[in-house]
Amino acid sequence: MTAISEILLEIYHRLLACYGPQRWWPADDPFEVIVGAILTQSAAWTNVEQAIANLKTAGALSPIALHDLPLDRLAHLIRPSGYYNAKALKLKAFTERLHCQYDGDLGRFFALDTPQLRQELLHIYGVGEETADSIILYAARRPIFVIDAYTRRILNRLGLAPKTDSYGAFQALFAEYLPEDEALYNEYHALLVRHGKGVCRKVPLCPTCCLRALCPH
Repeated sequence: MTAISEILLEIYHRLLACYGPQRWWPADDPFEVIVGAILTQSAAWTNVEQAIANLKTAGALSPIALHDLPLDRLAHLIRPSGYYNAKALKLKAFTERLHCQYDGDLGRFFALDTPQLRQELLHIYGVGEETADSIILYAARRPIFVIDAYTRRILNRLGLAPKTDSYGAFQALFAEYLPEDEALYNEYHALLVRHGKGVCRKVPLCPTCCLRALCPH
């Protein structure tokens, strides 16, 4: 095991000891995860939960129901998540691809191997790398590390950021130095988000940080 591997695992264990299991993604089924991954773009999760609750109440939280739902009605239901007109188009784009290419069958879609699945997702309007990888990790349950602003900030402060400041470079760091384990990637990413929101903020709360002994910042 390399020094970087040991440090990354030490960070993980300190976060887990501090916060406990995060039990991500909070959803009843994989399609709800996908909807949440799209709605959470530039939105607080509490607002996303309200939008998802609206879809459930309307009986629209399934690939077929959401595909058939009129666009203006969909936008109204997801209004709490913000940018609701744009997000309605993104959800429609996803369900349209699923409907046209995979007969609306999420199982057929997830039967693709991981590189193919990622490319398919990235070709859908409104799905970028973070959203695609969230779907792969939390809905398809494949081992791929999700990179977000919290992860970048924490790694930079810990002095572990790669030389190239790109999504792929950050993702490659975790892929190279951690075991390829879906459960580990799931919990690790969720813990980084928790820590980034609560402690390692833009103005960090260093005295309360469980990673303080590891952090040169």
